[in-house]
Amino acid sequence: MLTITVEGMRCQNCSKSVKEAMEKAGATNVTIDLAKKCVSWEGDVTKEQAKDIIDEQGFDAIL
Repeated sequence: MLTITVEGMRCQNCSKSVKEAMEKAGATNVTIDLAKKCVSWEGDVTKEQAKDIIDEQGFDAIL
């Protein structure tokens, strides 16, 4: 399972948009922890790809 830190997610709508975008890109078992400011996933999505996907949703993913 891969994990990336994300700044700016504060609510369920934030996490929903990120989860849907990650799943659309092919990530599976996407979990978002708002308290720890992180997104975890499995699948063929790399950390670099995840950063781009999350950044496109308006958040700041940190590698």
